[in-house]
Amino acid sequence: MGKPVTLTLQDLNVFPRSYNSAREKLKSLSQDLVQKVERQSFPLAGITDIDTESLATDTLWIGSPTAENVVILISATHGIEGFVGAAVQIDYLQQLRQNAPPPSGTAILIIFALNPFGFAQYRRCDEMGIDLNRNFIDFSQPLPANPGYVELQQAIYCEDRLQRNAMFEQFQEQEGQTAFEIAISGGQYTDQHGPFYGGQQPAHGNRVINQVIEDYRLNHRHLAVIDIHSGLGPYSHGELINDHPLNSPGFHVTNRWYGPSVTAPASGDSSSVKKAGLLDYRWHELMAERGSFITLEFGSYRTQAMFEVILENHRSWKLADPEAINASAIAMQEHFCPRDNYWRELILIKGRQVIQQAISGLKNE
Repeated sequence: MGKPVTLTLQDLNVFPRSYNSAREKLKSLSQDLVQKVERQSFPLAGITDIDTESLATDTLWIGSPTAENVVILISATHGIEGFVGAAVQIDYLQQLRQNAPPPSGTAILIIFALNPFGFAQYRRCDEMGIDLNRNFIDFSQPLPANPGYVELQQAIYCEDRLQRNAMFEQFQEQEGQTAFEIAISGGQYTDQHGPFYGGQQPAHGNRVINQVIEDYRLNHRHLAVIDIHSGLGPYSHGELINDHPLNSPGFHVTNRWYGPSVTAPASGDSSSVKKAGLLDYRWHELMAERGSFITLEFGSYRTQAMFEVILENHRSWKLADPEAINASAIAMQEHFCPRDNYWRELILIKGRQVIQQAISGLKNE
């Protein structure tokens, strides 16, 4: 059994002020590790952030290049959520500097800022308006339909909040809360300026994942993938969401490794609903019976508040209103990474616990 997790205020310094500060911190810490570190960078072509720095997804492979077991930590699949994901990654690197490395035969792969544009610009979506976590579909086939989104599209763009909420409530009364959440957040492929847009082609982060799988030969290894998210669920709670198909090998492996707190949208006991095009699905193809993909979702404010800040963010960018965009950025950061130190302490504690569970699961499988 691992040691109890203890924190100090100094530990909270891992929460970055910006995309650039997170990237620099990660780079600095990785240079100080005694373990072997291999670095790669995947630049976002033609895009710069507000400081005119180049944007990129970075990877760090820590440990033996021939390790059979790999724990993969992903941040900023939903850009703005990188403030939390990067904090967990940075905290883990600090733990590696201070404590014993992972067991022999286990490597750590950190995928930092899978959506660097969203991280740098305080958005969930990428530079094309794509929600990366709705982008992992077969684009050679007809795009998934979401009739509920079409029905709610007028409400989504309604500037009068009371009128908008009245239209939302009418839909909820007629169709139910789950149908409402699927209509809004389940994924849509018709409205580029709208929320939860899955795109018309593979996004930057989608291409990076495929390249990383190839470069590190991940299809030949045993994997524990932890994709770090925030903004959905009870305040400060770290929900472990299992999107493996019900009763599949990966579903049972995930439940075995992480225990009875694991939830599953397919079972109806998760704060998340069923969604199209999840990043999870790409890893499920790869793993077969050799691993687990878990979404570590840190809750903050209520679901309705999340929809409000996301909708306002999309409206402000569609209007290209600098003042509204700036106000939206502040609201987005507070929703997806609250400034509350007690909230942040719980995020780091849960992050350390889940990483240790993944390492132990791979070791004992």
